[in-house]
Amino acid sequence: MQKPITALTALAAILASATIGCGGSSSSSQAATEVQSPKHVILIIGDGMQMEHEVAASRYLTGTDDGLAFHAFPFQSYVSTWDVTAYNKYASFNGTASYAPGAVDASTGYDITLGGVAPYPVDTADHSSYFYLNSTLGWPATDSASAATAMSTGYKTDDGNIAWLSGDPSTGGNRTANNGSLKTIAEIAREERGMAIGVVSTVPFNHATPAGFVSHNVNRNNYYIGYKSATTGIADEIISTIKPEVVIGGGHPLLDNPAYSTTKGYISQSLHNTLKASSDFVFAERATGMNGSITLAQAADTAVAGGKKLFGLYGGAGGNFEYHVPTDTPGSPSVARGSYENPELKDASVAALKVLSQNEKGFFLMIEQGDIDWANHANQYENMIGCMYDLNETVKSVVSYVDQPGDDIDWTNTLLIVTSDHSNSFMRLSTTNTLGIGDLPPTDATERANYVTYGTTGHTNELVTIYAKGPTAALTTLSSNYRTWYNADILDNTHLFHSMATFIGAPKTSPLTVTQ
Repeated sequence: MQKPITALTALAAILASATIGCGGSSSSSQAATEVQSPKHVILIIGDGMQMEHEVAASRYLTGTDDGLAFHAFPFQSYVSTWDVTAYNKYASFNGTASYAPGAVDASTGYDITLGGVAPYPVDTADHSSYFYLNSTLGWPATDSASAATAMSTGYKTDDGNIAWLSGDPSTGGNRTANNGSLKTIAEIAREERGMAIGVVSTVPFNHATPAGFVSHNVNRNNYYIGYKSATTGIADEIISTIKPEVVIGGGHPLLDNPAYSTTKGYISQSLHNTLKASSDFVFAERATGMNGSITLAQAADTAVAGGKKLFGLYGGAGGNFEYHVPTDTPGSPSVARGSYENPELKDASVAALKVLSQNEKGFFLMIEQGDIDWANHANQYENMIGCMYDLNETVKSVVSYVDQPGDDIDWTNTLLIVTSDHSNSFMRLSTTNTLGIGDLPPTDATERANYVTYGTTGHTNELVTIYAKGPTAALTTLSSNYRTWYNADILDNTHLFHSMATFIGAPKTSPLTVTQ
């Protein structure tokens, strides 16, 4: 699977106009003349997705290695994902200095001499000794909370932090709260540009990735006030304080926690009741025997008609949407919907876009296929394929939405990014026993190992991919900042924040300084 990673591309030019802590920044004049009225940002995250998962899904769905919808996007590159916790593990192992934002050694976070300048299978070398490191330190890698924080705020932080400074301080940060919390790209879009904001996910709405864009907490597991004695609650902040224009996700108590226990579940009874009685949100929720795509679409139409916000609360046992189910049908891929009662992610995304697009000043929308990560934690190949199918269909639907005529959303003012927050599972496909279109590996464990293997049930520090489409595709200025961190065509996940902030006309200076 080849990537045009040396192309002079869109996102690189946007980064050229942002100060990202590598020593000077270039002029934004070209970006200003070529980017026409930037108004809309859509960030799609495949949680726990690495390139080998993309290849596997593409083979099943298209019979090729690069046939997914986003594989045709004009900008393609790679992203490093390490967080402060992973950085410090590598520093301990190497005997180098611990993380300090003013003196970042990028090679401590990700060393290209040990991990490669591209992910597998572009780089086929065996880098397992670097990613495995050792039994004592484990597999240094970001978690979803700190990864979301990097993308949403431009700050590196600790494992488990939601838009909060490393070390969990009670003062500082860059919000008026002065309590250690960090302003997210969604907050910047709303406060500085008057844009609408939204998050959509197949996992609970207050889980790490969506939470990282619309809430702030020192612990990703503080799902709501009272959960295991939590005194601050992510759901409480999202519903009662931040109040995004759109929130759609899992965590419904119907199957997850019907008794509203304070030791499980993702939402309290009081918050559930608040949503049902809300005058801010049009509320849609999972209901027995009801088509979730239809109930959500109807709620979106009602929200548009009434000028209100939209909240969709769905999900199954454990909080997540049920997996889509692929079948082993060589020559003819077939994927069944995971649950009739949950909306499909593509439909949830369109519902969100309908509501957000009512704001004439534009919008920021984060869409997450979060079940990819769960499937990979469990080393469940079929579930991963079903999730990747769901992601691919969502990308196609978002592209079609932008393509439709008759509105002010088009590719002159809309930036669409598809990426991952981290790798997961160290999955490898056989180079000799390849699977074709509609093919799934044998169910027998011994036979299956001839087709696909896993190295772990956890995250890894491998590079992930990024794809982008939009007005920036015409830009041709390559930023020196883009290359300085690793002396290679690799973005850091904090750079995604700067690309989005600069695109909407709200560039920020990075708190990070690279010393190498």
